[in-house]
Amino acid sequence: MAVTGIGGFFFRSDNPEALAEWYLTHLGVGAPPGVFIWNQQAGPTVFAPFKADSDYFAADKRWMLNLRVDDLDGLIASLTAAGIAVLTKAEWDAPEVGRFARIHDPEGNPIELWEPAAAPPA
Repeated sequence: MAVTGIGGFFFRSDNPEALAEWYLTHLGVGAPPGVFIWNQQAGPTVFAPFKADSDYFAADKRWMLNLRVDDLDGLIASLTAAGIAVLTKAEWDAPEVGRFARIHDPEGNPIELWEPAAAPPA
C-alpha cells in the first residue's frame, strides 16, 4: 500500500470564493464554483520540506505552492498583461531541472511557476 499522489491542497483564505476565482482565471487552477475536482496532467511533483531558516521563499511564509506549467513565457505574458507582478532570476533556472518564475496571489501567498526541462530525445 502506498500513496499515489497529492489528493488536495487546502489553505485558509480571507475570501475563499474570490481567491478561487483568481486562481482559476489567471492560472487555470481549480474548478468552477460548486465543482471541487481539478483534473491535472500527470507529471513530476516535488515534495520537499525546507529548513525553517531557508531563504528559498519568504521567511514569514510556512509554504510555497509550486505549479508545473508547459509554457512559462506565455503564462508570464498573460500574468503581466493582467497586472500581476512576475519575478524571474537567471540563477533559479537550470537546464537539467527547468525554468522558474514567482508570483503572489491576491492574499500574498507565494507561488512558484515551474516549466520542467524538456525530456532528452530517446
